[in-house]
Amino acid sequence: QVQLVESGGGSVQAGGSLRLSCVSSGYTATSYCIGWFRQAPGKEREGVATFNSNGNTRYADSVKGRFTISQDNAKNTLHLQMNSLKPEDTAMYYCAATECAWWALPLQAREFKYWGQGTQVTVSS
Repeated sequence: QVQLVESGGGSVQAGGSLRLSCVSSGYTATSYCIGWFRQAPGKEREGVATFNSNGNTRYADSVKGRFTISQDNAKNTLHLQMNSLKPEDTAMYYCAATECAWWALPLQAREFKYWGQGTQVTVSS
Protein backbone atom coordinates (compact mmCIF):
# COMPACT_ATOMS: atom_id res chain seq x y z
CA GLN A 1 0.00 0.00 0.00
CA VAL A 2 1.35 3.37 -1.04
CA GLN A 3 1.70 5.94 1.70
CA LEU A 4 2.75 9.57 1.41
CA VAL A 5 3.47 11.60 4.53
CA GLU A 6 4.11 15.34 4.33
CA SER A 7 5.93 17.51 6.85
CA GLY A 8 7.56 20.91 7.10
CA GLY A 9 4.60 23.24 6.96
CA GLY A 10 4.26 26.19 9.29
CA SER A 11 3.74 29.91 9.59
CA VAL A 12 6.17 32.45 8.15
CA GLN A 13 6.20 36.09 7.21
CA ALA A 14 6.17 37.22 3.61
CA GLY A 15 9.60 36.88 2.06
CA GLY A 16 10.47 33.92 4.24
CA SER A 17 11.22 30.32 3.33
CA LEU A 18 9.95 26.86 4.14
CA ARG A 19 11.00 23.39 3.06
CA LEU A 20 8.34 20.74 2.71
CA SER A 21 9.12 17.04 2.68
CA CYS A 22 7.13 14.01 1.60
CA VAL A 23 8.23 10.52 2.55
CA SER A 24 6.86 7.75 0.37
CA SER A 25 6.56 4.05 1.12
CA GLY A 26 5.14 1.05 -0.66
CA TYR A 27 5.68 2.55 -4.12
CA THR A 28 7.29 0.23 -6.68
CA ALA A 29 6.55 1.79 -10.09
CA THR A 30 9.68 2.38 -12.16
CA SER A 31 8.10 5.16 -14.22
CA TYR A 32 6.31 7.64 -12.02
CA CYS A 33 5.40 11.23 -11.43
CA ILE A 34 5.35 12.87 -8.04
CA GLY A 35 4.31 16.37 -7.24
CA TRP A 36 3.11 19.04 -4.90
CA PHE A 37 -0.35 20.55 -4.95
CA ARG A 38 -2.03 23.16 -2.82
CA GLN A 39 -5.54 24.12 -1.91
CA ALA A 40 -6.64 27.33 -0.29
CA PRO A 41 -10.07 27.65 1.38
CA GLY A 42 -12.79 28.02 -1.22
CA LYS A 43 -10.46 27.31 -4.11
CA GLU A 44 -9.73 24.31 -6.28
CA ARG A 45 -6.64 22.19 -5.72
CA GLU A 46 -3.88 23.43 -7.99
CA GLY A 47 -0.62 21.93 -9.14
CA VAL A 48 2.53 23.57 -7.83
CA ALA A 49 5.39 21.43 -9.13
CA THR A 50 5.95 17.99 -10.63
CA PHE A 51 8.99 15.70 -10.76
CA ASN A 52 9.20 12.51 -12.82
CA SER A 53 11.37 9.42 -12.70
CA ASN A 54 13.33 10.78 -15.67
CA GLY A 55 14.49 13.64 -13.47
CA ASN A 56 12.50 16.36 -15.21
CA THR A 57 10.53 19.06 -13.44
CA ARG A 58 7.63 21.37 -14.17
CA TYR A 59 6.35 24.35 -12.20
CA ALA A 60 3.22 26.41 -12.09
CA ASP A 61 3.84 29.93 -13.40
CA SER A 62 2.95 31.39 -10.01
CA VAL A 63 5.91 29.69 -8.29
CA LYS A 64 8.59 29.66 -11.00
CA GLY A 65 11.87 31.05 -9.72
CA ARG A 66 10.73 30.80 -6.09
CA PHE A 67 10.02 27.10 -5.51
CA THR A 68 12.27 24.12 -6.22
CA ILE A 69 11.16 20.49 -6.29
CA SER A 70 13.70 17.73 -5.71
CA GLN A 71 13.90 14.09 -4.74
CA ASP A 72 16.23 12.28 -2.41
CA ASN A 73 16.19 8.78 -3.88
CA ALA A 74 18.03 7.17 -1.03
CA LYS A 75 15.35 8.19 1.42
CA ASN A 76 12.33 8.08 -0.87
CA THR A 77 11.73 11.68 0.02
CA LEU A 78 10.35 14.49 -2.11
CA HIS A 79 11.14 18.07 -1.14
CA LEU A 80 9.69 21.44 -2.01
CA GLN A 81 11.95 24.36 -1.18
CA MET A 82 9.82 27.49 -1.03
CA ASN A 83 11.55 30.87 -1.04
CA SER A 84 10.25 34.43 -1.24
CA LEU A 85 6.91 33.29 0.10
CA LYS A 86 3.86 35.47 -0.46
CA PRO A 87 0.54 35.62 1.39
CA GLU A 88 -1.12 34.11 -1.68
CA ASP A 89 0.98 30.97 -1.14
CA THR A 90 -1.07 30.26 1.97
CA ALA A 91 -2.76 26.87 1.54
CA MET A 92 -2.78 23.23 2.51
CA TYR A 93 0.02 21.57 0.57
CA TYR A 94 -0.32 17.98 -0.60
CA CYS A 95 2.14 15.46 -1.97
CA ALA A 96 0.85 13.18 -4.73
CA ALA A 97 2.16 10.33 -6.85
CA THR A 98 1.08 8.25 -9.80
CA GLU A 99 2.37 5.95 -12.50
CA CYS A 100 3.06 7.90 -15.67
CA ALA A 101 4.93 7.79 -18.96
CA TRP A 102 8.61 8.66 -18.77
CA TRP A 103 8.04 11.95 -20.61
CA ALA A 104 4.96 13.06 -18.62
CA LEU A 105 4.87 15.98 -16.22
CA PRO A 106 1.23 16.37 -15.20
CA LEU A 107 0.04 19.26 -13.03
CA GLN A 108 -3.64 18.36 -12.84
CA ALA A 109 -4.86 16.82 -9.60
CA ARG A 110 -7.12 14.39 -11.44
CA GLU A 111 -4.05 12.75 -13.02
CA PHE A 112 -2.63 11.65 -9.66
CA LYS A 113 -3.62 8.45 -7.91
CA TYR A 114 -2.02 8.58 -4.47
CA TRP A 115 -2.24 11.46 -2.00
CA GLY A 116 -0.86 12.44 1.36
CA GLN A 117 -2.84 14.11 4.13
CA GLY A 118 -1.36 17.55 3.63
CA THR A 119 0.62 20.10 5.60
CA GLN A 120 -0.51 23.67 6.23
CA VAL A 121 1.52 26.64 5.03
CA THR A 122 0.53 30.10 6.24
CA VAL A 123 2.27 33.25 5.02
CA SER A 124 1.48 36.51 6.77
CA SER A 125 2.01 39.96 5.32
